[in-house]
Amino acid sequence: MADAHDSITHLLEHGVHERVFPGAVWAIGDAHTVLDRGAYGTLAPGQAAMRLDTIFDVASLTKILAVWAVIGTLWHDQQLPLDDALTTFWPEVAGYPLGQVTARQLLTHTAGVPPRANLRNLYGTDHQAIREGVLREALHRQPGEAVEYTDRAPLILGFLAEHLTGTPLDQLATKRIWQPLAMTDTRFGPLPIQDRARCAPTELDPDSGAHLQGFAHDYSARLLGGVCGIAGVFSVVEDLAAFLRHLLGPGPDPGRVGFGPSWVAESLQIHTGDLTPARGLLWHPAPGTDPHEGVHVHYGFTGTAMWLSPKQNRWGVLLTNKLYFSRDSDPLMCIRNAFRTLVFS
Repeated sequence: MADAHDSITHLLEHGVHERVFPGAVWAIGDAHTVLDRGAYGTLAPGQAAMRLDTIFDVASLTKILAVWAVIGTLWHDQQLPLDDALTTFWPEVAGYPLGQVTARQLLTHTAGVPPRANLRNLYGTDHQAIREGVLREALHRQPGEAVEYTDRAPLILGFLAEHLTGTPLDQLATKRIWQPLAMTDTRFGPLPIQDRARCAPTELDPDSGAHLQGFAHDYSARLLGGVCGIAGVFSVVEDLAAFLRHLLGPGPDPGRVGFGPSWVAESLQIHTGDLTPARGLLWHPAPGTDPHEGVHVHYGFTGTAMWLSPKQNRWGVLLTNKLYFSRDSDPLMCIRNAFRTLVFS
């Protein structure tokens, strides 16, 4: 791994020099251990160095760490049939267009729900009004017609998990996933004051004029008090390593986490047939790879990413705070693709 370590360091050095991000933390591992890890750059220009315990706003990785994982526990316990219309077990959506959709369609972004979740402009700021608005909204297209990424899908799945359990999403994720895996630095924000100094800042907050640090960059997450299926989770590389090891393992006591290899295998299959782009259940084949290569990925808008390949018994994590500089994703995608090649080739 020495050659890969040096190559990854050079890659991140390039990213810092080109102002793609001020710094990054990364790790590579298999089902049993972390094989290599490192940190490069700073939290922000002129600030402290990136460290292995730097906390990141992981943005859309929330969809995997909280929503996908919790949904997996419900599927494993046979509480959630993936292919039944939601109206058959969720009275709140009965009589509304969403009722004809299935959980599998939400997990594959084929449900036809609207592509954007501009919650405040559409529904205001009251939490119950937002929930009712999202669940009663007309569909954008017929379910199963197309693959169309939308933040609404995991938001709805989070609401569904709360309905089926009577428990808020943050408590579900903590009790069912993060505590059993000893992910002690993973939580929904806002972060406690004592943890904010080691959190990588993201974009400018127009209200304060300062970079967000310890508060979710995603406005929908902040609007909903920091907890929703779209975004809002903060974590560190060691916690993500523990999570990914379990997905490849699982660990010595898989019963402590409410899902196991069967949910992972189900999720990493292609469920979208001939539709493009190919999708699993919230995971998707890594760009630049053939689906049959078996390298799956999920990205976070702030600059975070997790890759998983049971076929190679390998996982990778790359955490950056690229939003400190820009919302342009193209330069980061080049670095992500290069990182993925170094880890999985």
